[in-house]
Amino acid sequence: MYQFSQRFKITTFVLMGLGLLGLAYGFLSAPSTVEEAKAIVAAHAADGHGDGHGSNSDHGNATHESAAHDDHGTAQHQSDDAHAASEGHHEAATVAEDHHAEHDQHVFDQMRNRPWSAFYVSALFAFLIALGVLAFYAVNRAAQAGWSPLLFRVMEGITSYLIPGGIILFVFFVLSALHMNHLFVWMDPEVVAHDELIQNKSGYLNPTFFLIRAALFIGGWIFYQQFSRKLSLAEETATDNKSFVLNFRVSAGFLVFFLVTESIMSWDWIMSVDPHWFSTLFGWYVFASFFVSGITTIALFTLYLKSKGLLEEVNNSHIHDLAKFMFGISIFWTYLWFSQFMLIWYADIPEEVTYYAMRFESYKVPFLGMLVLNFLFPLLVIMRSDYKRIPWFVQTVGIIILTGHYLDFYNMIMPGTVGAHWSIGIPELGGILFFAGLFLFVVATALTKVPVTPKGSPLLGESKHFHY
Repeated sequence: MYQFSQRFKITTFVLMGLGLLGLAYGFLSAPSTVEEAKAIVAAHAADGHGDGHGSNSDHGNATHESAAHDDHGTAQHQSDDAHAASEGHHEAATVAEDHHAEHDQHVFDQMRNRPWSAFYVSALFAFLIALGVLAFYAVNRAAQAGWSPLLFRVMEGITSYLIPGGIILFVFFVLSALHMNHLFVWMDPEVVAHDELIQNKSGYLNPTFFLIRAALFIGGWIFYQQFSRKLSLAEETATDNKSFVLNFRVSAGFLVFFLVTESIMSWDWIMSVDPHWFSTLFGWYVFASFFVSGITTIALFTLYLKSKGLLEEVNNSHIHDLAKFMFGISIFWTYLWFSQFMLIWYADIPEEVTYYAMRFESYKVPFLGMLVLNFLFPLLVIMRSDYKRIPWFVQTVGIIILTGHYLDFYNMIMPGTVGAHWSIGIPELGGILFFAGLFLFVVATALTKVPVTPKGSPLLGESKHFHY
C-alpha cells in the first residue's frame, strides 16, 4: 500500500497556500476603474505619447467655424453646406470619443481578466491531464492491451482528480455566465447586441446551453471513471470474467462518447474565447496536447511509486512503452499544429490569420518557446531508444513536456482574454502552484485507498512478464 507521508502532504498544502496567495495578489492588483487601467497602460507605454484625438477634433471644429464666418453673406445653400459639414465633424468627434471609451473599457476588461485567466489556464490544464489519462485508460481497456494492467491503479488514481477538478471548472463557468469576468465575450449581452457574427452563433453560444453542455460532459466523464473503477476493483474478488468483459464494453462505448464530447468541449471551453475564429482541426489539436500530458503524468507517477519500493513488477519495458507514447504523441501534436498553422497562414484570410498574427506580434516568447519544448526537444532528446529506459531521464523530459503543454494552453487562452496585456508573473505562478498542489493531494490520497498493484485481471500475467 502506498503511504501518503506527512511531509508530502504538507508540501501539497504549502503549494496550495502559496498558489492562493499568488492568485489573491493577482485579483487585488488588477485595476478597479477604467482610469486606473489607463494609467497602468500609460506607465508601461514605451513611447510615452498621449492621445491627440481631442486636439485634432478641436482644430477641425475651429477651422469649419472660421470658414462659415468668412463665407457669411454668400448663397444660402452654401451656408447650409458649411453648417452640415460642421455638424458632420461634431458627429465624427462624438464617434471618435465613443470609440475611445469603448477601447478604454475593452482594455480595462482585459486587464481585469488576467487573474481569472491565470486561474482558468491552470484549472483547465490540470483537469485535462486527468481527462487525458482517462482516455488512455479507456483505450487500453477497450484494446485489451496486455502490457498495461499493472499501471491501471496509477491511472485510476490520477483520474480521481476529475471530480474536484470538474466541480471547480463548472463553478468557474457559472461565475463567467454571471458576468464575474469577461473571458467569454459572447456571454455579454452588450457585446452580442453589436456583433452580428456572434448573434448568428447565439443559438449555440449562449450561457444556458453552454452550462448544460459542460454539465453533461463533466458528468459523463466522471460517471465512466467511477463506474470503470468500480468494475476494476470488482475484478480482484470475482470468480469469473464478467466485470472484465463489462469494463471492456463500457470502455469501448465511452470512447465514442469521449471523441464527440472532447471536440465540442474544445470549441466551448477554449476556441470560444476567440468567437470570430475557428479551426476544423482544433478538437484534435487540443486532444493531442492533453493526451500526451496525461501519458507523461502516468510515467511520472509510476516512476515516483517505484522509487518508494512499490510497483516492483513494473519494469523498464513498461517505462520504455510510456516514453514511446510520449514521443509519438508529441510528433502527432506537431503534425496537427503545423497542419493548422500552415493552411491558415498560407491562405491568409483575415478573419482566420488574425489568430496567429496576434500570437506572433504579442506572444513570441511563449508561442515559439512552446513549439521548441513540445516538438524540437522531444524529437532531439527522446528519439533514441535507450534513453527511454532511464528513469531520471524520462522524469526530466516529462517535466519539460508538461511545461511546454502548459504554455500551449496559455497560448490558446490568454491572447483572446487579456490581449497584449499578458505576463507570466505572480498570478500565473499562483495558479500553477495551487493546482499542482491540489492535483498531487487528490491523486496521492486516491492511491492510498487500494494497493497500487492490481489483482484479478486475466491480462495481469501478460503484463507482469512484459519484456522486449
